[in-house]
Amino acid sequence: MSDGTLLFEIVEALEKQGLGRNEYQLQRVIDVEALEQLVDSADPHTDLGIQFTDSEFRVLVTDSRVTVTRM
Repeated sequence: MSDGTLLFEIVEALEKQGLGRNEYQLQRVIDVEALEQLVDSADPHTDLGIQFTDSEFRVLVTDSRVTVTRM
């Protein structure tokens, strides 16, 4: 995810779950730039999984995708 699209992937995944653009405040929940640096710097031979919650959704970020599930 080193091409700087992590924020867009998270937003797209949240919107696919039905959240409108005014219903989440990612900047209050997580530092997306720091998250992207962490994902990009992870050893490619490990299974990286970082999760956080926003509203009633759990967001899981791995080195290859973003998954959002309702809690």
